[in-house]
Amino acid sequence: MEDARLPLEQPIDAETIAAERPGDHREELRLWLRMLTCTTMIEGEIRRRLRRDFDVTLPRFDLMAQLDKAQDGMTLSDISKRMMVSNGNITGLVDRLVASGHVARRASATDRRSQLISLTDLGRAEFRAMAQAHEGWIAELFGGLNRDGVERLMELLARTKSSVREASRNA
Repeated sequence: MEDARLPLEQPIDAETIAAERPGDHREELRLWLRMLTCTTMIEGEIRRRLRRDFDVTLPRFDLMAQLDKAQDGMTLSDISKRMMVSNGNITGLVDRLVASGHVARRASATDRRSQLISLTDLGRAEFRAMAQAHEGWIAELFGGLNRDGVERLMELLARTKSSVREASRNA
């Protein structure tokens, strides 16, 4: 049993290592490492809570989120594009969600070679409960930021996206 009096040890992340030797890194690298560290921490906590509270993985949650937006269903190809993973990864997730009764497959009316994947009533109900909890967790994780802080961070991240897009076009 875990001793509640012991502090939880956090692994040393790349940002901390970079901060220990600031002369070795440019500011942009340190910024990238901070963003990566925050993303990794948030994703890890969301994964942990989904597993703890709903016994579901983040990829299953993400797949169900995509399907929740598509009332008429989606093809495997569309899902893989939206989730930015291969069809092979999606096929395994869909197979497991079909087996658990959360997702259904049906032949496409326009292309018999394609299947449409959609949430079942059970899948939609359980996803909506997870989504509500997820929204609360995100609010909790960002709770240390006030409204102005959130707005400023959104503005800076929008500029970051624009900068990345521009640099990608010019590369």
